[in-house]
Amino acid sequence: MRTLYTGADVFDGTGAPPATADVVVENGRILDVGPGLDGDAAVDLTGATLLPGLIDCHVHVTVDGIDTLKRLAAPYSLRYFQTARNLGALLDAGLTTVRDAGGADLGVKAAVDGGVVRGPRLRIAITMLSQTGGHADPWLPSGACTPALPATPGVPPPVVDGVDEMRRRVRELVRAGADWIKVAASGGVMSPGTDPRRAQFTPDELRTAVAEAAAAGLGVMAHAQAGPGIRNAITAGARSIEHGVYLDDDLIALMRERGTVLVPTLLAPRSVLDAAASGAAFSERSRAKVAEIMEAHDDSFRRAVAAGVPVAMGTDAIGYPHGRNLEELELMRAGGMSPLQALHTATGAAAALLGLADDLGTIAPGRRADLVAVRGAATDLTGLRERILLVVKDGRFAAGLSTSEERRSA
Repeated sequence: MRTLYTGADVFDGTGAPPATADVVVENGRILDVGPGLDGDAAVDLTGATLLPGLIDCHVHVTVDGIDTLKRLAAPYSLRYFQTARNLGALLDAGLTTVRDAGGADLGVKAAVDGGVVRGPRLRIAITMLSQTGGHADPWLPSGACTPALPATPGVPPPVVDGVDEMRRRVRELVRAGADWIKVAASGGVMSPGTDPRRAQFTPDELRTAVAEAAAAGLGVMAHAQAGPGIRNAITAGARSIEHGVYLDDDLIALMRERGTVLVPTLLAPRSVLDAAASGAAFSERSRAKVAEIMEAHDDSFRRAVAAGVPVAMGTDAIGYPHGRNLEELELMRAGGMSPLQALHTATGAAAALLGLADDLGTIAPGRRADLVAVRGAATDLTGLRERILLVVKDGRFAAGLSTSEERRSA
């Protein structure tokens, strides 16, 4: 059956301004886009904007907040039920594809693909590789370990040292079903014993990770917050820099020259500060670090945008309940992007980073029918989540208003 979406202004995901057009969907694919089309059934979207399904390039669907005490007290299997809820919340927010940056394994991906749970399609890193004492090393001075991502059968441990261990661990992640390899090229905020300004892993270790990933047809995403770590990751060949908190002019120029994508996660520190204000229990050092980075983070993003560094949306907003992802777009606009540029980071640009541009991220004939309709104009990013009318994934209704009666009353 051919379904006609009519009356909307269509933002096609390329960055071009929206234009009124009809979109015809059949068998999970976009059949045609243009004026005066017809179909077997029609969905009237007059007064709305139709977007490609949105993409978040940095989520953690198995992480349910940052309260360390709650995490330690929770039964192990509870997180799988929380994950199902989190996946549904992402889909309800218009996200039809996400890259999970650590936590989701092949079973979570299979559950979505097989229709066991509703959620966005997943591209998974499974875990984040870290040196001993690095950002993903759960060791504490007490001798205890409090991993953010609990050990799971079939998931390789995150800590590696040296070229040979790196090579083996990347191969183990490939075996476990990873779509991306994630490395911690610097310290971080939520690891209390690390400094975000310090590099982690040697250049040789990072080059080995990139080479082994490439041998399997995969890319590398690098958690990297400051100069030396960012530079090492870029020169090693990482496809994306996650966070990029402390970017200087030389690093910005290098990213532009190499085409390295910035995934800024502007929402992440705000989510942590809000969680702290709400009483979440985590280390005082992490609280101090997140307050320290805010101004530099926003300034780095503003200068990267002005210089033309490629950007893809990613949130990493682990302090918030899942589903607030689209607030990242408002922060991007505040950081110097136009509304259409911000939307492009969550559509065509995100699909390009994930290697999915031939299938997702744009509204064009032959693409997967992932669509999001929102009330009003695409140039207004305020309250975008609350304005969602419907979400379509693979041509099927996935979230939002489900009946014509509800649509007419909206």
